[in-house]
Amino acid sequence: MGAGIFGIPYVVAKSGLVPALFYFLILGGAIILIHLFFGEVVLRTKEKHRLIGYAEKYLGKWGKFFVGISVIVGLSGALLAYLILGGQFLTIIFSSVFNLSSFHFSLLFWLVLSYFVFRGIKLIAPIELFTNLFFFLAVFVIFFFCFPKIDFSNFIIFDLPNIFLPYGVILFSLLGLAAIPEALEVLKIPAEKKGLKKIIILATFLVVILYIFFALGIAGVTGANTSPDALSGLVPYLGKGIIFWGALAGVITLADSFLILGLSLRNSFIYDFGLPRSLSCSIALGLPLILFLAGFRSFIEVIGIVGIVIGMIEGGVVVLLFKKAKELGDREPEYSLKVSSVLLYCLIGLFILGAISQLLKL
Repeated sequence: MGAGIFGIPYVVAKSGLVPALFYFLILGGAIILIHLFFGEVVLRTKEKHRLIGYAEKYLGKWGKFFVGISVIVGLSGALLAYLILGGQFLTIIFSSVFNLSSFHFSLLFWLVLSYFVFRGIKLIAPIELFTNLFFFLAVFVIFFFCFPKIDFSNFIIFDLPNIFLPYGVILFSLLGLAAIPEALEVLKIPAEKKGLKKIIILATFLVVILYIFFALGIAGVTGANTSPDALSGLVPYLGKGIIFWGALAGVITLADSFLILGLSLRNSFIYDFGLPRSLSCSIALGLPLILFLAGFRSFIEVIGIVGIVIGMIEGGVVVLLFKKAKELGDREPEYSLKVSSVLLYCLIGLFILGAISQLLKL
């Protein structure tokens, strides 16, 4: 559950209930399978890697190349999205104090966090736990206050021009491949690792349910006036006090995520591409800033494009990794899925067709 949640109410309000729920059903099922496939790949491999390492081990240099592109696009795009949204949330928080636009707040957000990325500093685990709990609490509080104000006339059933709008946003919000190797760092003994399958299914399912309720709660209140950041459009309905705390929780979570992803992208340039540390920092932080200054400032468009790119590349690569790991894996996994080749190719086709539909819309 991450920053993508704030983009979902907007696409639900614009596309209508039927397309949005359809995408949640189809993509939710597809992402559960992709996560399960990757979990089995990790369990079948003795060495510890991340997605790039597994791609190189089982698919060779071309696999590493395509996943490397996906990692750069995905992390840079996510950093850009956090930069945009951070500026919008800071505007909500400080608009009554400082006469600055969201553009200037975004630059300030980037400047402060870039210092920590250059220093290699991230929040320690207890603070991360607190920030995540604060974020979850804020989401539930916002939904709690939205629920009594929901007007069912605000929902539209179907809007043909925006039928493809939710695809990339929902895909961006659901993909969580990076969490799977991290989870296995916690699950030490075989009995615990065997539970990974249930963890993946339950976690993904719960996130889908939370996203749907959050989106319906906000879109049901603001209707056609639903804002791309979800929160600013709620101010006339819930007041500035509640939205202030929601924006504050959002900024804290975005800052934490920016540090994690900024360091991850920096480390990818260092360890996967062999670049010097200072150059790696400059590229990792410079790419989202350059894109932002070049005019890429629409949160919905950015996460939509990032979602289709990483969905198509990483989704397809994980399917191929799954097949290869069953043949070449060097340890007995704690769970093993029996999946027909037809389903595997259908999943690849789903991600490719989804990407094509988004490109045609653009």
